[in-house]
Amino acid sequence: MILGVNYMAWRWLFSVNWSAAWISVPLVIVETYSLIDAFLFGVTMWKLRVRDTPPAPPEDLTVDAFITTYNEPISLVMTTALAASRISYPHKTWILDDGARPAMKRAAENAGIGYITRSPDWENHPRHAKAGNLNNALAATQGEFLLILDADQVPEPEIVHSMLGHFNNEKVALVQTPQWFHNVTDEDILGSQAPLFYGPIQQGKDGWNAAFFCGSNAMIRREALMQIGITGYVQGVRTTVQQTLKAADKVITKARAEHAATGPHVNRALNDVGQAVRSARKELHENKPVANVTYDFQRKVDAASKSIVTVDVAALLADLDEIARLSRDGGTGAYIGDDVIDRLARRDWSPIGAIESVREMVQALDVDRSEEALPVMPMATNSVTEDMATCMRLHTQGWESVYHHEIQAKGLAPEDLRTMLTQRLRWAQGTMQVFLRENPLLQRGLSLGQRLMYFSTMWSYLSGFAAVVYIAAPIIFLCFGVMPVDAFSVDFFARLIPFLVMNQMLFFVAARGRKTWRGQQYSLALFPVWIKACTTAAANVLFGRDLGFAVTPKTRQDGGPPWSLIRPQLVAIAALVVAAVTGLVRMFTGLGAPAGTLVNIAWVVFDLLILSVIIRAALYKGFTPTEGVENSGI
Repeated sequence: MILGVNYMAWRWLFSVNWSAAWISVPLVIVETYSLIDAFLFGVTMWKLRVRDTPPAPPEDLTVDAFITTYNEPISLVMTTALAASRISYPHKTWILDDGARPAMKRAAENAGIGYITRSPDWENHPRHAKAGNLNNALAATQGEFLLILDADQVPEPEIVHSMLGHFNNEKVALVQTPQWFHNVTDEDILGSQAPLFYGPIQQGKDGWNAAFFCGSNAMIRREALMQIGITGYVQGVRTTVQQTLKAADKVITKARAEHAATGPHVNRALNDVGQAVRSARKELHENKPVANVTYDFQRKVDAASKSIVTVDVAALLADLDEIARLSRDGGTGAYIGDDVIDRLARRDWSPIGAIESVREMVQALDVDRSEEALPVMPMATNSVTEDMATCMRLHTQGWESVYHHEIQAKGLAPEDLRTMLTQRLRWAQGTMQVFLRENPLLQRGLSLGQRLMYFSTMWSYLSGFAAVVYIAAPIIFLCFGVMPVDAFSVDFFARLIPFLVMNQMLFFVAARGRKTWRGQQYSLALFPVWIKACTTAAANVLFGRDLGFAVTPKTRQDGGPPWSLIRPQLVAIAALVVAAVTGLVRMFTGLGAPAGTLVNIAWVVFDLLILSVIIRAALYKGFTPTEGVENSGI
């Protein structure tokens, strides 16, 4: 960090080429981004935790093993379910079939395995993909601890024994184990194994009590899930009341302006209701009990309504029609929406009509959350990846998580680039949804370390924008001679090279012999995926555009190399090659400075080494058993 700060301070103060600010400023900005990224990685490694073997768990705990499925092959699901049924610790195995397939139900029943599909309560309600499937199963089962497995993650018989002992600590809500894939070659051309994440990164996060829930191969304490579910329900009701009072404030403010000259008794009544609205909003902000706030508010509105005895009959009849319409709207929605607020605020109300509309809004509060199939949703439904959001909510409530660094289930990784891109896009979109909706830096209940651990993962997905600049800068210099750095001087190299060397040493030391090059390649090579994830997640959160939910296929998708899906990378590769040739020609003809040209040629070669993985991935023909590597344990 000392070397990095020294380099970046020099870059900002002395080396920005302001005459070409259109490229030099973006470059120094993304370099600063990379320094922050290195800092966050270093913080993660600072408290890396290697846990001892947990104590043996009590034998009288109740455990439910959940196997989530939607459209995976029945034979694949049954392989996992049968392995789960052979887990040595007493438990109940359940197949959670979101596809409601009769053949899946018959296979489960024939094997004596529990089968759960959506209840009728979910008809005409949002389904929330895997999160909804798990929430539905939570309502139908009773186990104290839940083992969650994806349909392809075949568990070892000792998986529960190895994890359950961690829950002897009553503050532990979650235990996560690695995800390891048996259909991956030693080359791991699609970068599936993630040895850096399922190892040093998770262990580093564990040191900060921020080990992540990764959606599968994890155990969760039901009590903890139900607590955050109920907390979420209460917060949902509170939000509904806040929105309703916001609408009431607009209605009363407009009515007071329109009827200022009506008479003192009318003004007094409207002022009383306005004061009641402001008081109720303040009490909610102070976290007073919602039931008390709404009860006191309704009493004040009733008193104000009775104080008005003179009204215009025609205006009152029109108001009654609007109030009836409001009642119909309020009875079918979760809260008073912005469209209703605008409609109410625009309307010319009689004094009593304004007060009665406020009363009707409060009485129409939907405390049963009729827009959802279940009022309590323990698994977070605000993201296409429920795991990170759920885990962060557990941490905000003071629960602890554990990363258990032992392979206890073996799954199937994507066998083609198309499937891998679908999977990575969904992961990135879900992470950015959580960032935009529940920014960890702003969440109450998280420690500083936990905030940084969540933020570091979210921050990493912004690398797609940085990659564009890192690819463009050498191309611009080699083709047009535009220097993003004021001079490639001794000062430049003396500051940059030590920082780069130490940065790579940090990865080398943290990896402890694990292969990390593939992960570094994909962090840059998938830059169009990261950009798309950021933009589509923002469109979803800010404008309500649908993301959809794509289940990762568990078999290879035929159709030949998906060149169209990696067109941006191919264009970048072609541009880098052209730039290298152009730069050499310019240098030998005296148009390009030798030092700058050679530096940027080296930069281009590095970018090409990184991006070349995407071509090999497109040509990858899938896994064959003879290529596999045997697991020797972690």
